[in-house]
Order: sequence, then structure tokens, then C-alpha cells
Amino acid sequence: MKTSTSSLLSLLFLFSSSLAALANTHEDFLECLSLHSQNSNAISNVVYTPNNSSYSSILLSSVRNGRFSSAATLKHPVIVTPLHESQIQAAIYCSRKHGLQIRIRSGGHDYEGLSYLAKSPFVIIDMRNLRSISIDTQNSTAWVQVGATLGELYYTIAEKSSTLGFPAGVCPTVGVGGHFSGGGYGMISRRYGIAADNIIDAQIIDVNGRILDRKSMGEDLFWAIRGGGGASFGFILSFKIRLLPVPQNVTVFNVVRTLEQNATKLVHRWQYIADKIDDKLLIRLFVRSINSTSNGKRSIQASFTSLFLGGTDELLPLMHESFPELGLVKEDCIEMSWIESVLYFAGFQSGESLDVLRNRTSGINEISFKGKSDYVQKPIPENGLERIWDLLHEEDVGAAELQFSPYGGRLNEIPESDIPFPHRSGNIYMLHYGVFWVEEETAVAESHLSWARRLYGLLASYVSKSPRAAYFNYRDLDLGVNNKGNTSYTQASIWGLRYFKNNFQRLVQVKTVVDPSNFFRNEQSIPSMSPWWKKRGD
Repeated sequence: MKTSTSSLLSLLFLFSSSLAALANTHEDFLECLSLHSQNSNAISNVVYTPNNSSYSSILLSSVRNGRFSSAATLKHPVIVTPLHESQIQAAIYCSRKHGLQIRIRSGGHDYEGLSYLAKSPFVIIDMRNLRSISIDTQNSTAWVQVGATLGELYYTIAEKSSTLGFPAGVCPTVGVGGHFSGGGYGMISRRYGIAADNIIDAQIIDVNGRILDRKSMGEDLFWAIRGGGGASFGFILSFKIRLLPVPQNVTVFNVVRTLEQNATKLVHRWQYIADKIDDKLLIRLFVRSINSTSNGKRSIQASFTSLFLGGTDELLPLMHESFPELGLVKEDCIEMSWIESVLYFAGFQSGESLDVLRNRTSGINEISFKGKSDYVQKPIPENGLERIWDLLHEEDVGAAELQFSPYGGRLNEIPESDIPFPHRSGNIYMLHYGVFWVEEETAVAESHLSWARRLYGLLASYVSKSPRAAYFNYRDLDLGVNNKGNTSYTQASIWGLRYFKNNFQRLVQVKTVVDPSNFFRNEQSIPSMSPWWKKRGD
């Protein structure tokens, strides 16, 4: 008992010493920040520490995954919510000087919480205050600061034009910064590509505090931040994007079928047409495990959710020719404006005011989830789909969902090396799957995580290989992590080749030039090839 007590006291001493050292580091950082900001009085209005009464609300305001909202995972960093670029420049300088990592948060939807979690002492730079949007309808372009959400962007576009849109995601509270820099797939991507395909300029603060645009940063760095993830290379401030034409009216539908209504054969058939139909039409497929109201048992439900850039009269003949098995009829279709379709796919009720798109906190809840992704290049046979349904039937799964996002069209036309996002011709669809739960117990969480990993194992036979690809915006630390903050090319390539394929090597080369000390880093950031790694042959 004496030895045990002594050990406990030693641990408590080490813990208290670590807390004291961390507190001193943060105090040094705050003092440095005040000294190096252009307005030292103003800096106090954008800095939050655990001593602030509003600290917890700011910290949790953009935590979108309940897995990471507990005291055990949140390590109480200093939070800075800058109002202008000089405060970011000061934060970079002071973080480097005092050995603190930086986490950059624009919306908080990152799957593994990397914009607000770190194992080493760190600072969160929360971009909520830098979210201005400037629309130029004459040239069909917009400048968007990275703290803006997709909902705010869509709202502002619609304010200026009823015939311009943008090919990004359906969730309105997703932040522009991470979404655009990692790719950005949406309901008109078969027609216009992903968000990153339509970035034409950007502003970034580099590790030395310089503010650079496309011309001054050079084409290599500009290439890297359009799909390679911005947080590895610097601090992106804003993107200039190309807005795309949309008709006055589009058509949407959502046709739901169960296994008893031939869902398996419909899903199987969908795989043969989804990437080949007219690129004005995108039919997304959701497969969910639900509780049957008739017998209380789990049932499989397939939802065919579509956006067509045109009217119903044009859509119906197209569907009857390419996918007659679905049995689409005029009564299934709804014509609306493009901005109304944004509300539709975000799950809002018909007639809802567009103002809901400006609500940055809608949808925040305590739901925990684990998401994973794959790319499918050959149709999964019916018996393979049935094996997946068997896993979905399991009673302890919670709420599970598979999302099939079709490729083809413009996505196929762009070369793999055009930007870091490499998932182009040859892919029928991207497969996203996840499990959701509300219980906080560790054993419950582990059970759901284990289920997701078993499904990942089952799908290995049916998805892309060499590498088994994944989508960077659906970050998955199961693919490998960089816990020490520095890693060799060989280690990082385990996950890097899955996200970026042959573009990974070029990303490493760009990183080595623009951030050789690897200051901008996280568990899955692009590594810098420092000289001693080169000598070792890594």
C-alpha cells in the first residue's frame, strides 16, 4: 500500500506540474499575442480561456460529433476568434515561439475532431468572425472568407441571383475552409465538378506570416490547397470561386423502396446507370436500417434522392429510358428554384424561410458518429449487397446509413492530377457509411466503432484496391495517424495514398518547400521531408 500511495502521489505531482507548465505556456502565448497585435486592447475581445464565462459555449459551439464533446477529450486550449488578419499573423508567430500547435476551425464538421483536438499544447483559431462573402454576378465569381458556412454562401448567392449556384455540400453548417480545401462534393457535381475544381484564387497566410494570393504563392501551393487540405500548408483566409449557371427551376424527387419493394434489385441496377446518365441529373442513394412499424424488426430502406437541372417534362423521359425499374412518375417530382432545393436536401420543411441557412448552430446535438468512405469501380453483386444488409440488420447497430454518391459527368473529365483530389474516371460512385448513437458509455461507443470497422472489412472485396481509396473530407484515423506531429513519407503514405493516390508525393514536395519545419500539422497532415529523413531513405 505504501508503494501504491507513493506512486499515486508521484503521478499527481507530475500531473499538477504538467498543468502548471501548460498554464505558463498559455500565459506566455497570451502575453506575446498582446505585444504583437496591432491593437492590444482589441485582442482581449477575441481571446477565450477557461477563465472566461463564455469559454465553454465557444468551445462547444462547433463540436459536431458527440464522441469528442466530453471533458475527457477536450483539453481546454486557448481559443482565438480573430477579427482581422493581423491577429492571425500574431497567433502564428506566438504559437511558433512558445511551442504551441494551431488548430484551425471554420465549421467543426471534421469527422475526427482535428480542428479542435490535439494531444500536445495547442491553440484553436476559430474563424467565425471572418466570414464575409462578396458576389460578382457580372463575372459569375465570389470571394468567400473561410469562416463562412455553406448555408451563408448559398443564401448570399441567392440574394444576388436566381440563376447562379455552386457545387458544394448539402449540410448548411459546414464551414467553407475545410470543405473547399478538401474537395467538396455536392448535388450538381456531376455537371460542374467539386467545389475545389471551381476555386480560381485564394488568400493564405504562410508560416512566416506573409499574406499571399495565387500569383504570389505560386501555382504549386495554389494546386495543393485545392483538395489537399489547407491546414497542412498555411492559414487560408479566403477563396475566390467560379459560380455556375442553374436554371430558374430544377426538379427534385425522393423515391423510397424497402426490401419487400425490390430494393436490392433497384440498388443493384442503380450501379449500372448512376454514373452514365445525363450529367444534369444526379441520383444519390441512401440505404438505412430502420425499425419496421409492422413487426418491430429491422428493415432495409433505400431512398433514391435526386436533383435534375431542368423541368419534370424533360426528366421523366430521361428516367424512363435510363432507369425504368424505379417507376418514377410525375407525382414523385417537385419543381422549385435551385436555392429551394438547397433547403430540400438539407432536410428543411417546404416553405421554410431562407434565413435558416444563416443559422450557424442548427443541427448541433449530442449524437456521436463514426464515418468511413470507399470508392466503387465495379458494381457490387446482389449477394454482396445482401451481405451488407445482414450487417445492417444487427440489433445493436444503432442508426446506420450507407450513402452512394454517383460520379461520372464532369467528375470523369478532369484529370486525376489537375488538383490533389484524384477520384475521377473509373469510379462509379463514392460510398460513405456510418453509424450514429447517443449513449455516452465507452462500451457502447466501442461496440458501434467495432461494427463500422467490420463493415469496412466486409466491403474490402467490393471496392477500389491498390490503393483502397478514401475521401479526405471524410477523415478516418483508422487509416493511420501521426501521433508525434512529425512522420516520414513512408508512414504517412499509408493514409496519404488512399486520400490522394499519385498526387501525394507532389503534396509532400510542396509542403517541404512552404513549411519545412512542419509547423502546420495534425494527425493526418501532409508531412515535410526534412533532411534527416531524406538521408535515411524515407
